Amino acid sequence: MTDKKDKLALGRRGTLASIIALGAMAGSRQVANAADKKNSDNTNQNSSHPEPGNQPGVANRPVVKTQSDYLYRPTIHFSPLTGFMNDPNGLIFDGKLFHLYYQYDPFAPYAGQVHWGHATSTDLYTWEDQPIAIDQTSAGEAYTGCVILDKDNVSGLFPAKQPITQTENKSAALPAQTATEAATQALAGKLNKSASDAPLSPDNVKVLGPNTNAPFGEIYAPSSTVNGKEEAASTPSSTLPPMAGGLVAIYTRSTPKLETQYIAWSPDGGKRFIDSEHNPILDIGSNSFRDPKVFWHAESQKWVMVIVKSRAHEVSFYGSIDLKNWMHLSDFGPSGLFGVDYECPNLIELPIEENGKSGTRWVLFVSVNPGGPQGGSVTQYFVGDFDGERFIPDNTVVGITDFAKDSYAMQVYDNMPNNEGVYFAWFGNWQYCEEVPNRSWRGLMTLPRKMSLRRDEMNWLRLVQRPYGLEKFRQEKIPFHVTRIPEKSGVQVSVPTGQAIELNIDVTLDERKNALPDIDGGKAGRFSIIFSNDQGENLSIGFDAFSAQLWLDRGNLRGLSQPFFTGRFSTPLTTNSRSFSLQLVLDACALEIFANDGLSVGTALIYPTSPLDTLSLQATNAGATIRSLSLYTLRKTMDRPTMS
Repeated sequence: MTDKKDKLALGRRGTLASIIALGAMAGSRQVANAADKKNSDNTNQNSSHPEPGNQPGVANRPVVKTQSDYLYRPTIHFSPLTGFMNDPNGLIFDGKLFHLYYQYDPFAPYAGQVHWGHATSTDLYTWEDQPIAIDQTSAGEAYTGCVILDKDNVSGLFPAKQPITQTENKSAALPAQTATEAATQALAGKLNKSASDAPLSPDNVKVLGPNTNAPFGEIYAPSSTVNGKEEAASTPSSTLPPMAGGLVAIYTRSTPKLETQYIAWSPDGGKRFIDSEHNPILDIGSNSFRDPKVFWHAESQKWVMVIVKSRAHEVSFYGSIDLKNWMHLSDFGPSGLFGVDYECPNLIELPIEENGKSGTRWVLFVSVNPGGPQGGSVTQYFVGDFDGERFIPDNTVVGITDFAKDSYAMQVYDNMPNNEGVYFAWFGNWQYCEEVPNRSWRGLMTLPRKMSLRRDEMNWLRLVQRPYGLEKFRQEKIPFHVTRIPEKSGVQVSVPTGQAIELNIDVTLDERKNALPDIDGGKAGRFSIIFSNDQGENLSIGFDAFSAQLWLDRGNLRGLSQPFFTGRFSTPLTTNSRSFSLQLVLDACALEIFANDGLSVGTALIYPTSPLDTLSLQATNAGATIRSLSLYTLRKTMDRPTMS
């Protein structure tokens, strides 16, 4: 539901411009407070997941690496070298580098003491660790947010660039200083910075760690031990072309009593961010108001912020023309799943896959924790329209991005080529993410996924997700030529361990005349894909032809026993169809399944006690025709110690 009482008589852009003309940051806070004070959340706890990393002394406890830290370390999925990682933040392509910021506790493998970790890549798979970009401060932890490219310095946060003068024109008068330049110069001075400040090299800054003068730590340069030597991650110079502005972060500063929105600018292309002196830029007096995602809405010529009032189960929309002064536009919700907290909203326009036609719809994503149908955290989505002020859903249907339970807090990349809808999600669930067997590091990201929309057989528009750019990392095929599996039989092949595996398969099951149940063979035949080891463990993905449903069973793996670590999942595919296709990626503790060309997706953590080294294909009481089959190892892209 939207709030029609918020409609203004004046045009939005004109009103926003008037706010800018009238004055300072306090003005925008008053507007925001006037719009939202009635919805303020005054509960005592502002997050549904505990943060054991904030308990006294946790950061000083030694973390001992075990075999699990290597056995479960993925080779193509991003994971932190040490510490605890959850939500992706600030995803942006700057024209040369992809930036991945993320919620990060560098001190312990538990949630808490939240900073923004940072890595960069040229291909979304090969990542280079960077220093921490945003620190926890006395103002609060650095919760989820976004990064946008402020090319024209509409925020006024960036120091004025020195004009280039020709030798023969040394005496020429410089252009008159603008009001924005004057304000920026004043701001830089109060931050103890100047326009000529050079970014600090990692070699010249202290390693992150609490001390007397900096109880929350300082700048952190991730390091690793290779062949007995400590190697610090290198830091690239800015890859941005010359411009008036640069990268700007808008994010939540969180304390138990208050969550407010901050703005920060980067002097070095995203390696570090400097908070504005005039923060917060948005404060409605709530301790449950977080996770801003900002994008440029071309049709209305303004910046739009999507943010949640998490305990109120509302998504709020704000507008701005300078990234600092924000006006409330509308609210959406409560809608969708009940749950406890709504988090990490994203709004993006996606293409519809239709033969001979072109069209788009807007999709609003909202993460919920806890409250997922499978338990714990989940991400829901709504398909509809956005006019620059209000999101209007097409219907009352709510979709779920995943049929398993380990994909959460997704965030879409900004500034992607051709406006492609590409995202990362956190590969985990708040029900057990701090109890997984690897101890020195916790948390990983999904593969990058490209999104679109497609109509299913009932004509509903549904989300389509596919791995983005994965084919570039395929190595030689593993020999496995199969075209037919008779009923009650199977085939198998050995697969290498310590490497990621990609399986692509397209299967049709035979018709079965006798549709009576046949013990565990199903009424109309079942087809199973099984990864196993000599310890008797197995991971099963299969298709039941009678119900046209896909299952995932991780319950026969013994590496993690925990009440909420659900073992089995399922999803309907195409009704009355005996065919299905599957793209599957298995990478240490990470399993991703893309069924029927990305229409149904399952994301699951797996913990066998030893590597799964055998792949079997099995048919029960109906034979199976394998229309296509390919099996690859994937080149290792992450510079992390793993099982060889």
